[in-house]
Amino acid sequence: MSGKWRWILPQAIVLALLCPQICRAAVSVAIPRIAQAPKIEDFQNMTPSGAATQLQHVTGFIQNHPFDSKPATERTDAYLGYDQSNLYIVLLCWDKAHGVRQTLSRREPPITNHDDRPFDSDDYVEITLDTFQDQRHGFVFDVNPRGVQADALWTEGEGPDYSWDTLWYSGGQVNTDGFVVWISIPFRSLRFHPRATLNWGVTISRYIARKDELDYWPQVSTRVSGRLSQEAKLTDFKDISPGRNMQFIPYVESRTFRTLDTLDPTQPRYDSASFQGKAGLDSKFVFFDSLVLDSTINPDFAQVESDEPQNTVNQRFAVLFPEKRPFFMENSNFFEAPLIAEGQLQTRLVFTRDIVDPTYGVRLTGKRGPWNLGFLVADDRSPGLIVPPSNPSYHQRAHFAIGRVSHDLGEQSSIGAMYTDREFNGTFNRVGGLDGTFRLDKNWSAQYRGYMSSTLDSTGYSFGQHQEGVLVGTGRRFTFSMQYLDITPKFQTETGFLQRADQRSLNQYGHFYWRPEGKHLIQHGIEENGTQLWGSHGTTLQQVISGDYVFGFRRNIIFAPIYFYESDVLRPMDFAATPLPTNKQMAQQGGGIVFRGSPWRAFNWSTRFFHNGAVVIVPALGQLPYTGNETALTQNIGIKPTGRLQIDNTYILERVTNGLAHHAVVNSNIFRSKWNYQFTREFSLRFIGQYNGLLANQQFSSLNTTKNLNFDVLFTYLVHPGTAVYVGYNSNLENVDPDLCFHLPGSTQCNPNNPTARLSNDGRQLFIKISYLFRR
Repeated sequence: MSGKWRWILPQAIVLALLCPQICRAAVSVAIPRIAQAPKIEDFQNMTPSGAATQLQHVTGFIQNHPFDSKPATERTDAYLGYDQSNLYIVLLCWDKAHGVRQTLSRREPPITNHDDRPFDSDDYVEITLDTFQDQRHGFVFDVNPRGVQADALWTEGEGPDYSWDTLWYSGGQVNTDGFVVWISIPFRSLRFHPRATLNWGVTISRYIARKDELDYWPQVSTRVSGRLSQEAKLTDFKDISPGRNMQFIPYVESRTFRTLDTLDPTQPRYDSASFQGKAGLDSKFVFFDSLVLDSTINPDFAQVESDEPQNTVNQRFAVLFPEKRPFFMENSNFFEAPLIAEGQLQTRLVFTRDIVDPTYGVRLTGKRGPWNLGFLVADDRSPGLIVPPSNPSYHQRAHFAIGRVSHDLGEQSSIGAMYTDREFNGTFNRVGGLDGTFRLDKNWSAQYRGYMSSTLDSTGYSFGQHQEGVLVGTGRRFTFSMQYLDITPKFQTETGFLQRADQRSLNQYGHFYWRPEGKHLIQHGIEENGTQLWGSHGTTLQQVISGDYVFGFRRNIIFAPIYFYESDVLRPMDFAATPLPTNKQMAQQGGGIVFRGSPWRAFNWSTRFFHNGAVVIVPALGQLPYTGNETALTQNIGIKPTGRLQIDNTYILERVTNGLAHHAVVNSNIFRSKWNYQFTREFSLRFIGQYNGLLANQQFSSLNTTKNLNFDVLFTYLVHPGTAVYVGYNSNLENVDPDLCFHLPGSTQCNPNNPTARLSNDGRQLFIKISYLFRR
């Protein structure tokens, strides 16, 4: 460990233990036990009546954004109570201008960025419950004015994880004065320690979309880091328990498919089946009221939406595509130390997309006192299915085991230990280590993660180390993040995601905003990012510095011009396929803009455009990597023509040219259009069409020209999480590699009656899937 971290971490621990005196919330409200459950009809004319008069009333919401600490511009009243089985929360959201934005959308629209809103450009309310009152983890419940739900797990320092689903109830009603939201959360859907009397942490927020205004009760200020550190306390929960909780979700599926089998590249063939049946079971057991055992047998993810497109052309290092499969996403925050660095991609020791085709999975997660537990075991058929029958690994399975235990310190600090293991056909990759996350004061946090890897593969045994230290500060006007990485060349993680080994680097990000909070301009300020990276032998391998000036306007409009400079050193060991004789330094600079906004309910956009120098790492065979020019555009446009239809379009352009010859090297075009029509809250239709076209100039590039067209149609009838009917169809067309043609018998020539060079259908699938939640 470097010298600076030897003195930072002891101070971090001391300050973390003092944090309870610094960060504790001051607001406390006693919640009443009621004899009769309230209904949304009890709030006609925005006035409580009947059973609603028993509820505790709170108001006085304060802005978090755009004008921190100022009173909310619209009145919000919250009413709370509970009975033996449920927590009830009703919100009256007044709107003098009759400007409520509302859409009947599917439950839990997909969210890939923690900064995104759960309902895009709709108004919504949000409840965050800290049932363990540890100011680290919480349950999030979102509802829009039409009663549409979204739920998530909150991790302080990381934000919400919307992969989590549970059973709860909601309703919404829009009227001339605003809208009413009714929420009922069964205690069986939560995790907490049952005691005679309980206290929970809570925050309640309301988002007013047309003003881009976020209001909180109690006050949650951007001047203080975190949300749960500013929570209110709900007191006097008496004699409640999650109770016995067992869930079983069996499913049956029938599918008809046709796909290209390239297991033997010299003799490709089509594989097909008609009405192929499949069945599986997901189960959940809750014991000790706070530990959850999940299992899945023969899981199926046919209904899971395909990945959002990203540019993968001319990329030196792996591109991260997030996990989307529900079983592996749920409670994933128990398996990794909080990734608190701002503006940097931290190593993930758990990246479950490495488990490609499992037949089973078992997961134990939960909290016992100050201890947080997460354990996962699963298998993966895919390594034994991608090799021909003659390979010794044919039909062999990989096995995964992941475990993490952490212990809370103070109110928002923790130390932890974790271990991961992947075994396959006599080889293994094992990683273990310790970590600590420390809350220094209301704005600053520090973290250390140290891991070691042990790997046995076909090349022999290897050992590696990974050390990381992070210091992060956030406030109303500033963010500062400093990360130190020391990763040895032989460090590997086959259960995680690591972009680059063999590095010692300092990575820094910061911004400072002035906030005039004017009629149009809300904030403006500078952002900067820098990297200094060395190899294990001290050679400088990369230097990056970038800066932009951000202008933030009302209606959630952001405009930022950007400039950056980058210098890279390429080594022969990094490019085994090219005859690179010695280290070669290349420098490039460029600029671009970011422009996005959602000024109206029916329209939002995001534009990212860059033009810069680039290193061409896919030169033609026998050529060295060289300097080129890159033009990159990512354009997203969202449209809501009606209150039931949402259309999201994405276009990605990547054009690389030879800097000396001024000829195109590659042109990549990706267009994706996703349509979702909501007939009712339960019944929806989703259509996705995506075209990927890569035009390669083989005079300057080793890539081949490829074209792909994919269509995906899905009918969904979702009663609630676990009980659903899916009917889907997928069709894929592409210009199949001519080398994969059908050969004439006894010849290497292609059969002219089976051409594969044109755009042809190389895969299609029709499936019907039915699942049902049994809950006891």
